[in-house]
Amino acid sequence: MMGAMQPAPASGQLPAVCVVDGNPSHGRQVASALASLFRVDHYQSASQALTAMRADPPAVVMVDETIPPKDGFAFITSLRREEAFSRLPIIATSASDPGLASSARQCGADLALRRPYRRSTLVKAISSLRNRDVELTWDALPPHQREALNGTMDVFNGLADAVASGDPIPFSAMAAGCRPLVEAVGKCDFKGILAGVKDHDDCTYVHSIRVATLLTLFGQAAGLPASDRIVLASGGLLHDVGKMAIPQGLLNKPGKLDDAEFAVIKGHVDTTVRLLRAVTSIPEPVITIAAQHHERLNGKGYPHGLAGGQVDELARMAAIADVFSALTERRSYKAPIAADKALALMSEMDGHLDQHLLRLFRGMLLDAGV
Repeated sequence: MMGAMQPAPASGQLPAVCVVDGNPSHGRQVASALASLFRVDHYQSASQALTAMRADPPAVVMVDETIPPKDGFAFITSLRREEAFSRLPIIATSASDPGLASSARQCGADLALRRPYRRSTLVKAISSLRNRDVELTWDALPPHQREALNGTMDVFNGLADAVASGDPIPFSAMAAGCRPLVEAVGKCDFKGILAGVKDHDDCTYVHSIRVATLLTLFGQAAGLPASDRIVLASGGLLHDVGKMAIPQGLLNKPGKLDDAEFAVIKGHVDTTVRLLRAVTSIPEPVITIAAQHHERLNGKGYPHGLAGGQVDELARMAAIADVFSALTERRSYKAPIAADKALALMSEMDGHLDQHLLRLFRGMLLDAGV
């Protein structure tokens, strides 16, 4: 069953997850687990939930088997009869139903989760439903753009699995997945790639594919051959892979990070380099991009405080693409800013960014109509 196309939340506003569960303790646990990523509304009866959902449709609904007056499966069936909820993403949960998958399928739920489940499992389930319609829109894009998004998304999912299991980074698959991206940029046919991930829920993927696209465009403007641009694209996709080992709650924390939390965030660079160094086939420029994209020309960056000529030119290019992407992306804790405002802010980062390369970057964006 198709998931509902939900409007993107207003800037800085968390999307809503409606939890319909007769157990108040479980509702509180879900709310706590999702607090950094979603606004959670908990209702202990079908009637309460239905009234609230009609007034303010959520992004995703979680319905437990044990809710009055009948059960969760009956409530889901009734929801599907209403036009407004016929395509709403719904997750059925249960701690006791031995045929949960079948029961969920019969009532019209999109996914089934058996309690107890891990927080990571829950977050992944919700994100997959929220992203499904976004990814379906990619089918309407021109071939190179469609293949670039589908290919890099598949590879990115494989990266997450590899990091979680301790397996080597699949670099050959990564490079193959980047070829359609390089071809799309080469044909100046890449804007759909940037637009196609605008409302995607995986902020690490969104940031990585945007940095990869901008680095590829940078390489093309510099006259690099396609083989080198594939390396740049791969470096963009892999530059933050170490963040996959950081809890989502910390990555998406809305408030200011304390010193200990910031130390964990900064540790993603060393984690990324360690993961990349474990694969002998990964080109050194890819590792350089990952290792140095947070260094600053004034020596105040991290992890090694490199300064001036110690910072590789590829890393300087990557730093510009990284900062521009971060400023212009929507996050759960901030609104995006316009490209011209981002570039104006970056022009004031004299000790951070290479201003000569930034001028080239600005001209490249103008020429490409980004």
